[in-house]
Parts: sequence; C-alpha cells; structure tokens
Amino acid sequence: MTNPGNSAASRDIAYHLHPYTNLKTLPDTGPLVMTHGEGVRVFDEQGHGYIEGLAGLWCTALGFSEPRLIDAATREMKRLPFYHSFGGKAPDVTIDLAEKLITMAPEGLSKVFFANSGSEANDTAIKIIWYFNNALGRPEKKKIISRIKGYHGVTVASGSLTGLPNNHRDFDLPIDRILHAPCPHHYRFGQPGESEEAFATRCAEELEKMILDEGPETVAAFFAEPVMGAGGVITPPVTYFEKIQAVLKRYDVLLLADEVICGFGRTGNLWGCETYGIKPDMMSVAKALSSAYLPISALMISDRVFSAIQERAGEIGIFGHGYTYGGHPVSAAVALETLRIYEERDIVQRVRAVAPRLQDGLRRLGGHELVGEARGIGLIGGLEMVKNKETREPFAASDGVGAYISNRLQAHGVITRVIVDTIAFAPPLIISEDEIDALLDATARALDDTLEWVRGKGLV
Repeated sequence: MTNPGNSAASRDIAYHLHPYTNLKTLPDTGPLVMTHGEGVRVFDEQGHGYIEGLAGLWCTALGFSEPRLIDAATREMKRLPFYHSFGGKAPDVTIDLAEKLITMAPEGLSKVFFANSGSEANDTAIKIIWYFNNALGRPEKKKIISRIKGYHGVTVASGSLTGLPNNHRDFDLPIDRILHAPCPHHYRFGQPGESEEAFATRCAEELEKMILDEGPETVAAFFAEPVMGAGGVITPPVTYFEKIQAVLKRYDVLLLADEVICGFGRTGNLWGCETYGIKPDMMSVAKALSSAYLPISALMISDRVFSAIQERAGEIGIFGHGYTYGGHPVSAAVALETLRIYEERDIVQRVRAVAPRLQDGLRRLGGHELVGEARGIGLIGGLEMVKNKETREPFAASDGVGAYISNRLQAHGVITRVIVDTIAFAPPLIISEDEIDALLDATARALDDTLEWVRGKGLV
C-alpha cells in the first residue's frame, strides 16, 4: 500500500470509511479534522473554533467539556468497566438508570430495555411489536407504519422505517411489512387555502385509509417523532397528534414515540410527547440521554406490552434478544449523571428561557429572499431555502445550494447540517443568548453569500 502520509487528514482519506459523506469527492475536499471541544464550540487541527449548531448530531446537550460526565465515566471505569444484563444479571448502576428513566417517563411506560443507539432501540421496538402480537395470537398483525421524511435509524429494520430516499437507494430497503404514511409538512403538502387543522384532519384520514386498505388486523404499530428532525425539522400541524392518536386507538395500533432527538428538553418540555400531547405505548431515547459522551439508548414500553411478552417468554423459556453492550455500566453511569445535571440545572427551564432568542431570530431570517419557511420550537429549528418565495419552488439537487451554504456557514464559524436545502439548528442546550446571536449572525452572512452566488450562477 502506498504510504498515505502522516497528517490526520491524509490518513483519514486512506483508511476511514465515512458515514453520510460523498465518498467520491472526499479525497478532493478533504475531511475537517477535529481535535477538541469547549462549551458549545469544537476546534479543528488548525485551531479554528466553530459553534456546533447541531450539537454534533442533535445530541451533545451539555456541550463538549462537561467535567462531571468525564468524572462519572472515570469512576465507573475503575469500579466496573463492563458487565452485561443477560441471564438475569445486571450492573447496579444500570438498575439505577432504569429506575430513574421510568420516574421521568410519560405515564404508562414501566420497563426499560437498553441498547447502544437510536437505531438499535427502534430495531428492538420492531422485534418486540412482532413478538407482542405473536404472544396475543395475532400473527398477521405485523405491518408497521412510519412517515415519509421520518427518521428512525439506519439498521436494516430501522432504516426501512426511515422515510428518506437516500437511506433506501441501493441498500434494498425498505423491507417487507414497513409502510410510509404521508409527511405532515403543511408548508410543502398543504393544499391552497387549507388551514393547518384541516391539513391535520386530512393526514389522519389518509392514515385511516391506509390502515383500512391494508386491513386493520395486519397493522401493528405507528412510529413518529414529535418533531421530524433529520427529515428537515418538520413541526406537526395543529391538532395532528390528537387526530392521529384517535385513528390508532380505533384500530388497536401501537404508537411508538421516537424521542431520540426531541427527548430531555429539546422542545421546551422534558419530552416532545408532553409538548404535543402524545401518549405512547413505547418510546425510544438516545443521544441526549448521555449528552452523547458515551453510546447508550433505551426503549421504554408499557405494562400491556411487557405483560404479553413476559408470558410468552415464560412459555418459550427465554426472551431471545439483547446486545452485548446494552446497559453498559460506564455508559449507564454517564447517562445517570447527565440526568442529574438536567434536574439540578433545570435544563427544561433553561431551554424555555433562551429558546425565544433562537426562534425569533429564525423568524426574522425567514424574511430573507432565499428562505421560504422558518420553523421550529424550543431549541430546534430550520430554515428551508427556496428558489422562489411566492411559488415555493425548491432548488434542484444538482444546483448544489445546500452544499454551498453549508461551506459558507463553516467559513463563518458555524457547523450545522443542511438537509437538502433546509438549514437545521439544534445547538447544545447550554447555549447562551450571546452564542445564539453569534449563530444567527453567521447564518445571515452565509445566506447573503449564497444569494450572491446563486444570482451569479443565474439560479434565481
């Protein structure tokens, strides 16, 4: 093999297969190599600092230098560096975390299953839903509905739930028994003159028609994020979840709330379920559970679901599912300390205090010539760029507008994610109002740069 050189960037290109990256162009553009973090900022190997406008990947809620989480990991590493929960065993700290989560969870959830990522938690949910219906003698009730533009992970089953084309193309996804209901994005899919509430009614009617067309006896569950994150930061229309839940209840379809992004204060309440009046049968969490300092996720389930699978496992002799690192004691210790910090610092109240600064700023940027819609709640938001504000015509993917503004944001000291042509924001929950102002100022400058660029190319 040719010696790739000693720099981190050259070695990265030689040896590292990157997720969510254009693998063909990476050798030309090169990776951005990070070396350390402080507060809401990360720093590259040249010493340049960037506000992390997406908290890494919607996850680093307490920023990049919380000493209590580092100390918690160190203590547990010295005490019990690994143990599992197979065969009726469990690390004590994992039990403590399970108890803590259930005391915080929405009403009705009573048991916790630990995994390592949101994808694994949602994969587990699918398996438990199938197991549950087998236990109840309903072998045909197995189809699961998620939504177009929903995001639930990238493993084979959770990647099938995800309703984004690039997560399916050439991976032979989705698998059988996974269906996708329409996306509840009023700005994009509402009919002329249709109010948000009327649109929500239509979404519920379309879901009910899908269930009836498939046969209610075959439809097992519905997966939904309170706010659709990786699909473009799409907030639900008024009355949407109220009407959706009425349909699900009518046909005995379980509801899984995917709180992987929204959970632990992001929307201005502890749970997105609380923000939107969702009463889930199951709930998946990850990301901010440990402020992303170590991998951990959890699936919480209701007593109804647990009782059925408990009985069936007793008949079989075992519940044949689990992950080696699920509930890892070091990850559990960090997660438990994270939850303590959220409570001690009243992170929900902090989000409520600073969120208006972000949301008001995004609304102001919504007046920019390139922005069709500004949307969001709490400390999550998005700016959708359009070619024409009046007609809402989007840019073509081949125009490269999303990639261009992403580079301009980085040049102005902000890292975030541009989802097609929507600039997504979900900064660490510890962000200050001054840092929000800096984030918004950089975004305004990047929008102006991009407007000049698209005009120069004759795209507008």
